Amino acid sequence: MATITIHDVARAAGVSIATASRVLNGRPTVGEEIRKRVQKAVDELGYSPDILAQSMRLGRTQMIAFVIRDITVAPLASLVRATQDVLHAADHELLIACSEGERDREVDLLRRMSRRRADGLILTTSTEDDPVLVDAWKSAGLPTVMFDREAHGLCDNVLIAHSEGLRQALDHLFGLGHTRIAMLTGQPTVWPARSRVETYREEFAKRGLPVDEELLRARSFDTDTGFMEASSLLSLANPPTAIIAGGTSILPAVLRATQSRGLRVPDDISIIGDSDSDLAMLATPSITVVRWNSSDVGQTCARLILERLADPDAPPRQIIFPTEFVSRKSCAPPKA
Repeated sequence: MATITIHDVARAAGVSIATASRVLNGRPTVGEEIRKRVQKAVDELGYSPDILAQSMRLGRTQMIAFVIRDITVAPLASLVRATQDVLHAADHELLIACSEGERDREVDLLRRMSRRRADGLILTTSTEDDPVLVDAWKSAGLPTVMFDREAHGLCDNVLIAHSEGLRQALDHLFGLGHTRIAMLTGQPTVWPARSRVETYREEFAKRGLPVDEELLRARSFDTDTGFMEASSLLSLANPPTAIIAGGTSILPAVLRATQSRGLRVPDDISIIGDSDSDLAMLATPSITVVRWNSSDVGQTCARLILERLADPDAPPRQIIFPTEFVSRKSCAPPKA
């Protein structure tokens, strides 16, 4: 079967090759009647443009790279799916890479994305201030949207307002009578952990309470580390009466550690998770969470990178998404 070309489309539509090309490239300088004729010819002939040739002509690959920590985490998977939907509708492909939160892997991925000539990058890094990582990102030279990392005006970024939901969560626990409140989160070299740690300290200080440093574990978002830290907390001579899982992948670790010690939620320990998931909603009892809309965030990341490609010289933008405290059945007053 002969390959259908743009020449065949132009001939069938009764227009010049240049006009057919303008229609296929979405140029606005073509009348609606001609546009419909060309589209009809495309549909009838089953024409599919040569993506490689089109990329070479336009100087773009129509590909956006997304480097994210872990695609298996439900809220992050939802976010990536929403990003892909918006990009697909705009005729862009999404190349997804998981960094596992490892600096060296992120550096390697940034170099690979640059070699693959991605048009733009959506990025969430394991740290914000590592000079090797920062240099690798700058060397890639890709228009970037930073997700949930402070960009300091260097590129567009989308942040989650973790502090506002955490304040409500702590207020809820203090109101129930808890003072031995533990929190697990990542290292404060990234925005989510840093904002949570600052808020945690501020809320204790506001009530005139000292922070027991043994209860504040800001070390990693990794699930295995979360399990070890939660198990360590529950083994203390004076264990916490409540735990806040400050990260999308930490809640399963906390629940596993609690179950392994035969503790009942919320009779023996109160638990609050970060971001919503089927696990939080379907667990017995259902888990109180601080949640944010992952689909809205993903769509915004996609729109920002598309707008950046359309206007490379526009000033960097920062968009902050709210968080919401959702009370369920996993919190109760501490045991007497």
